[in-house]
Formats: sequence, structure tokens, C-alpha cells
Amino acid sequence: MIVELAEQFRDTDLGREAEALLHPCVQCGQCTFTCPTFRLLDDEWDGPRGRIYLVKQFLEGKDPEIATIPPAYTLKTLAGRSLAENVQLHLDRCLSCRSCETSCPQGVRYGRLLDIGRELVERTVRRPLKERALRWAVRAIVPHRRRFTALLRTGQALRRFLPADLRTRIPDSRPAGVWPDRSHARRMVIWQGCVQPALAPDINAATARVLDRLGIQSIPASDGCCGALSHHMAATDEARALMRRNVDALWPQVEAGVEAIVLTASGCGMHFREYGQLLHDDPAYRDKAQRISELIRDVAEIVAAEWKTDLPPHQPPRRIAFQSSCSLQHGEKLNGVAEKLLKRAGFRLTQVAYPFMCCGAAGSYSVLQRPLSEALRAQKLSTLLAPRPQMIATANIGCLMHLAAASPIPVRHWIELLDETLAEADGANEAATS
Repeated sequence: MIVELAEQFRDTDLGREAEALLHPCVQCGQCTFTCPTFRLLDDEWDGPRGRIYLVKQFLEGKDPEIATIPPAYTLKTLAGRSLAENVQLHLDRCLSCRSCETSCPQGVRYGRLLDIGRELVERTVRRPLKERALRWAVRAIVPHRRRFTALLRTGQALRRFLPADLRTRIPDSRPAGVWPDRSHARRMVIWQGCVQPALAPDINAATARVLDRLGIQSIPASDGCCGALSHHMAATDEARALMRRNVDALWPQVEAGVEAIVLTASGCGMHFREYGQLLHDDPAYRDKAQRISELIRDVAEIVAAEWKTDLPPHQPPRRIAFQSSCSLQHGEKLNGVAEKLLKRAGFRLTQVAYPFMCCGAAGSYSVLQRPLSEALRAQKLSTLLAPRPQMIATANIGCLMHLAAASPIPVRHWIELLDETLAEADGANEAATS
């Protein structure tokens, strides 16, 4: 794709980077039909090919024709809107799921192009006050563990007094499991995250218990946000500040020789893997950020490499539908790894139709684009529940909470299920030898 940058972008780092990212795209459209929002809205502008074209036109300062979108999904009137406003509208509707990257034969890095497009458009278009307030509130609360936990606990305490619609969005409190304290020669850091310790504190503890069985000592990292939420909302300076803070917090462990930084939330893992790229222009942090990215491992990678003993199938079989989060399969390229581990643990995995489709959580998307998010969730639950599983397993806290709010069956992180199964096996072995 040939791009003629407008004067205001011609001599800028972001403009030149966007130009290079656009170059491999041939507008073939193979990405279109794996795009969740295109499949939902049936609108070319809400698919990757259309969004790429809009970003190109914006960078060139041109005004493309904007097609009318289906009335059922019209969130704003397009008539009379500027090019930048239209680009912003359609980029906002993107989930950042990167399904398009998986299906692209040219290797177009759409996710990075989307981030650049959002950042440049955000500088150009002033959002309505209501939008600015909502986006500010999300960024002021969600990335901050104490604020988020306080708000969540308040909601849980007052849930019975809240409207039914809001009540269903507040999850039950979950207990935190025991974190093992045995010392091992091998040591890894487990990233805690911002919302996961409040929403599902046993996920990280279950990870530590599984790694303990494998002879690995788990060190809990200081809590904090990876920066993905701010980054995808075009609050770039804020995101970079969070990334630098995390590099500083993790660096003493890196210098102490930890083998890996383990992530249990694939969305955070995907973002951490890009620290080196995102801070490449910061001479004080680029080398450290790159080293952090190199140490990042999803827990599935660690368990797959270290766990050698398969367990017999459960009797009766326990049927699980695995929801492979977009960040796991499209971002981290780890599709199938956790699924194989669950099979080795004796679970029977059901066949899920359209496994590439997003559940609609997508970080802040479920708040900022709620109608679309809930429509995508309904579609995802339909495919997950069709084979009649007993439970849904996933690899990302956002997906877990989003699906659980509407699912008639339990939704769990797969590492919790493996931890419980290994504990049952340990108990059975102890009983057999006593």
C-alpha cells in the first residue's frame, strides 16, 4: 500500500512508523471475515480492511466516503462528522483482538497500526464531555489496585440494594488460596496485576502451588497495572509511565537472576511482551524493557515445559469448553497450549465453533462499548454452551469475569482447575501409600 503522508505527519516518528506498517497491506480482505465486529455489524468500516483504509486516509489528510452502518448498531450519527471523528468512531469499535493478524497472509501488524491511529486521532478530536468523563473514570480506577478493590468491595456489600442490571455485573467475593512458602533453587516472579487480586485472588496462588509442585519458587510481584488499558485508550504518556514503573519494580528480581516473569492474564502478557518495542525510543529504559519482554512467559508455557506426568481421565468425564482468549491465541500465539494441558489433566474438551471469535470483554471495551460487547458475549456463550459442557475455562481475567456475568455454568481460569486436579491426585497417592 502506497501512502503519501500529509505534511503534519511527514516528519514525525509515528507518521513514518504508520507508513511502514501500512506498506505490506494489499487490501485483500482475508482478515475481514475473522473480525468479530465485522461479523456482528456487517459493515466494511468496522472490519480491519476498512479501518486500515480509514487510517491511511487520515494520515494523508483525505476524506473518504463513509458508508451507512446498520441502524440497529448505529451508536452515533455519521452525517456531518469530520474524517477524524469518523475514524475515531470506527477505531473505538475495534476490540484489539488481533484475529486479523492471525489470518493476514502479509503479516500486517494491525494492532500496532491501530494504536498509532488511535493516538493521532485522539490528539485531533476532542471527545464529548460524557465520553471524556467515562474514559477518565475507567483510567482513574481500574489500573489502581486499591481504588478498584475498594469500589468492588463496596459494590459487593451493597449489591442487594442495587438495580438488577448493575447487580449482575458485580461478582461474588472469592477467597484467596494459600501461597506456598517452600524454597527452591529455581525462582520465577508471578505478576499480580491490578484487578485480578481483587476479583479472583486464587488464580495467582493456584499458579504458585502448581509451580511449587514442579520445583519452582514463585515470588509475588508488586501489584500494578501493566499499562495495556491506558495504552489502548490512547493515553500513551500514562501507559508509558506505568510501564517504566513496572520495569523499575521488576528490575531487582531480574538482577537477582529470576528465570522468568510469569503471567496468568494473557492480556497483560501480550502487553508485557511489547515493552521493548513500546519503549524503544527511551534511552533510559529501552534495554531494561527489552529484557523484561524477553523474560515474559504465560503460565501455560512453563507448565507445558515442566509437567511430565499425565493424569488418567476423570470418571465420570468432566466436560469443559475452553475459551481461548484473543490475547492468548492471536497476541501471544499460544493457541492450543492450555487446551493440551487440560486434556493431560484428564478433562474432556468440547468442540467449540468459531474459536477465533472474541467474547467482547477486551479490557475497557465492555464498559465503553457495552451494546457491542454484550452482543459479542451472547454469540460467544452460544457457541461455548452448544456442546453442553459442565464448565467454561479461560486464560484471562477479563474474559472470565465478562463471561461469568451471563453464563449459566461456572467460568474458571484453567490453572485453578489444574491445581485442584493435581491436589486430588496428590491426595489419592497419599491415601494409596498410607
